Amino acid sequence: MILTTTNGIDGRQVTRYHGIVTAEVILGANVFRDLFAGIRDFVGGRSGAYEKPLRKAREMAMQELEAEAADKGANAVIGIDIDYEVIGDSGSMLMVSISGTAVTVS
Repeated sequence: MILTTTNGIDGRQVTRYHGIVTAEVILGANVFRDLFAGIRDFVGGRSGAYEKPLRKAREMAMQELEAEAADKGANAVIGIDIDYEVIGDSGSMLMVSISGTAVTVS
């Protein structure tokens, strides 16, 4: 399965459009991880406490997107858009949503 943010794939021709595919993943934030991330942000440096869950959520959403496209008979997803949102009463959850167009390319 080819996954790309571009509207086409160099050297390949879209022969069929299967429609829009989407995936959403919501992860809860750990209170202690938030505390340590805040300390790290205060003293500087990268916040691994947030980077790992972000990466995990994005990878899970991409897998779901790929599975939905495969179920529709596609062999590629083009025009992928990835969005990140903090949701919940106190911003306690992270949502990654991904959408794109499932296509068959030759």
